[in-house]
Amino acid sequence: MSVYESWAILILAAAIHASFQLSVSMLTILSGHALTKKTAQARLMRLISSFFAGVALMVTLSLSFLAFAARDLLHNSYAPSVVWAAVSGFAIGVGVAVWAFYYRHKTRGTVLWLPRSLADYLASRAKKTKLAGESFGLGLVSVVAEYLFCLAPLLIAALVIIQMPLSVQLVGLIVYVVIATLPLATSVILIGSGHSIARIQRWREQNKRFLQFAAGSALIILGVYVYVGQVLAPTLSGGYL
Repeated sequence: MSVYESWAILILAAAIHASFQLSVSMLTILSGHALTKKTAQARLMRLISSFFAGVALMVTLSLSFLAFAARDLLHNSYAPSVVWAAVSGFAIGVGVAVWAFYYRHKTRGTVLWLPRSLADYLASRAKKTKLAGESFGLGLVSVVAEYLFCLAPLLIAALVIIQMPLSVQLVGLIVYVVIATLPLATSVILIGSGHSIARIQRWREQNKRFLQFAAGSALIILGVYVYVGQVLAPTLSGGYL
């Protein structure tokens, strides 16, 4: 895998991760409830900044753990073709799942795939959050709750990062986290600058099907590309599974 190819795969994986909406949904619930209670702007910023910090930290920890585990289990920096085949198959499967049920059909708004009991619990916790520490923990949980979908790009990114030179692996990690959390950071900035949460939510509702289609398609494309480049090409050129 060339340097340019590695960075292209890493950036695409991060962009796919960024398209998932659970953290943004929870941020809008948290912010909307705080505003209805006429929370001071400074306190609101503490809550949403702490939430963002929790999300960014959990994404960082998740990718770091997967990269460390991959390096430890593989005993080197290069994943064999069978590992790439499994990961690419998983990515394609998740892409189809995103197409099928990331947003609940026959419902208005941006109702996500989560079981209603879990969704109600997360919404309830977001509405009851009053302290920065609680908001930080909520950010951590929002990433874990969406592992079903974000694990695929995280796994691919981890396998790419361990193949990079040691001197740039940290840069790769930072680039992934920055891109993956960019929509959330943008939402924090917009809310902090006084933009209407209803306007942000309206934009999400109007574009939810496009985001769903784009995320699913990108995952499938990424999975196919990885399979062709890391499984088929080495096999056809005399490599091994």
